[in-house]
Amino acid sequence: MSRAFFLSLLLFVSCSGQNSAPANKPPVTIAPSEQAMKAAPIAPTNTDALSAAEFAKIIERVSEANGYFDTDNLISNESSYLHVMNKMRSLNVTGGAYIGVGPDQNFSYIAQIRPHIAFISDIRRDNLLQHLFFKSLFSLANNRVEYLCLLFGKPLIMDAGKWDINQIAAAIDKSPSNQKQFEETHAKIAAKLKTFGLKLDEKDFATIKNIHQAFFEGGLDLKFTSHNRAPRPYYPDYRGLMLERDLTGKQCNYLVNEDDYQFVRSLSQRNLIIPVVGNLAGDKALLEISKILQERGEKVSAIYTSNVEYYLMGDDSFDRFAANVKRLPLQKNSVMIRSVFMGGYGRLPQNVPGYYSTQMLQPLESFIKGSFRSYSDLISQDSLDLK
Repeated sequence: MSRAFFLSLLLFVSCSGQNSAPANKPPVTIAPSEQAMKAAPIAPTNTDALSAAEFAKIIERVSEANGYFDTDNLISNESSYLHVMNKMRSLNVTGGAYIGVGPDQNFSYIAQIRPHIAFISDIRRDNLLQHLFFKSLFSLANNRVEYLCLLFGKPLIMDAGKWDINQIAAAIDKSPSNQKQFEETHAKIAAKLKTFGLKLDEKDFATIKNIHQAFFEGGLDLKFTSHNRAPRPYYPDYRGLMLERDLTGKQCNYLVNEDDYQFVRSLSQRNLIIPVVGNLAGDKALLEISKILQERGEKVSAIYTSNVEYYLMGDDSFDRFAANVKRLPLQKNSVMIRSVFMGGYGRLPQNVPGYYSTQMLQPLESFIKGSFRSYSDLISQDSLDLK
């Protein structure tokens, strides 16, 4: 496998820190499109539920070929992922369409933004399967406590509806894992998977069970894992991500309060959280998403890219990504959420002491007008002050 081809696969994942930026190259200038720059957001014309057949058809329509990356990516390694939340609230980033990458940190962004539709993309088909696993759990779990118990194979905790998230975490920690509970839950998950309208083979079902098994065995101590590399000491565990706070001190993971959980659950049950296999710089996924949003009369409120752009810059495919973003229907307060790992970039203004990752927010209006010679250039231009 050539180095260029391998790098082209390193997309749509939350990755460990890097030590150096890609080499400088001629600037990429992204001219705004008339469609992208229309100021007033339009009212959604279709926020109704999708049928299982429509859900499956959209996944097939948008998805690209399966790719590879050397991490399991079961949870995020971005402990800073909530640091953009207060700024997004002040910018009134809400409604519309959300586009994100990776596992369930997307649900916290969705819970805060309250989009009408969301697309979660990853170059790995395993990420699509993991989101189908989450979708099954949302169908089975009437509340956030049930969700966590089913996720980790714990006996159901009764009368915990008014507990805060710290109390719930403590109870989950104290409750012994139950193999019978796990097996019974997974049988229900397997049955649910068959109702989503998708063609899943035995290998897919086995992959989903392995994903569930990892949560069962790891519990709240579960961490992001890289294959053939020792875990980094700064990787957060599931507990830390769930209890994390924004820069105002507010806990705003999607499991912190019942309203947020129920919003995400409802969107999932209406088949409006759509996982796909796709490459941000590819010639299909983002372009098809753009067409679907225009068909539905929706504009993008936020795009969460993790640190995908680092790899796009290194693989000389950033210009294709930028062109794809330009094709999306945007509004004046649309934003790009990205994560930067310290590596060779030193301390960024948005970095919070004690965090190896740094969350950044850029207006998409400035992104599509931007000119970027390197990744360092990209993360230094027009990024908003979050404090």
